[in-house]
Amino acid sequence: MLSSCGTPANVDDTLAGVDSSAIIQKEKNTKVQKIFSSIQSESETTKMLNDAGAKYSSKFLNPVENKNKYSSVKAKALNLGVYGLDLGVTNIFNQTQESMLYLSCTNKMATSLGISGAFDENMSSRIDANSDNKDSLLTIITDSYKSADNYLQENGQAGVSTLMVAGGWIEGMYISLQIANATKNDVIINKIVAEKVTLENLISLLESYKKETDGAQEILTSLNDVKKIYDSAPDKFTAENLKQLTDKITEIRTAIIQ
Repeated sequence: MLSSCGTPANVDDTLAGVDSSAIIQKEKNTKVQKIFSSIQSESETTKMLNDAGAKYSSKFLNPVENKNKYSSVKAKALNLGVYGLDLGVTNIFNQTQESMLYLSCTNKMATSLGISGAFDENMSSRIDANSDNKDSLLTIITDSYKSADNYLQENGQAGVSTLMVAGGWIEGMYISLQIANATKNDVIINKIVAEKVTLENLISLLESYKKETDGAQEILTSLNDVKKIYDSAPDKFTAENLKQLTDKITEIRTAIIQ
């Protein structure tokens, strides 16, 4: 939910002479994997939230009742990312019953996109078997998203995968900002500031697919607006910077889940 990233890895220069499309795809895959690998261990996130005095609130999550509202590929992909992030949040706060409900939502979104096996009974069994190991639970969820990403890329739907990743990032930012505004915790605010790197990776990915993927241009435009806020802010956000970011992310997230 709250993550930090390093700088994007460069494409291997030894690939000179290889088909340029393969190099471009490698670069895209590197950015996706950088986003996945940026996720903190669940125990680190839990400690940070506990230190900040953060409390669980279901009002921060996309209601499970909304799952039947999404009919377009764009809406399904974005909300697969949203519901997956919410699933992680329910695990962090030990909300077992709600975790199962959000697992059902992710499974419905994934199945409707033709992704079988990523969020199914096997995943549920793995979660049950590792219920006492928070880091293992986060690994299971992350692995499921990697599996979904691989399936979409292998089946010519890499742009759809990028929308899924974007939906998860936007939801994570939304929840992080709600907690930051409630707790005024500097550690959480600094994590939000550090998300500029992930945002830049997302924007680059969406640029790659904006012509071929329905909805990519719309999300790209919204995220560029977010980047403008980051670009205009100092290294340490002021209260006004935080408000601007909160308002913009809330606006984008509302449009995704409605």
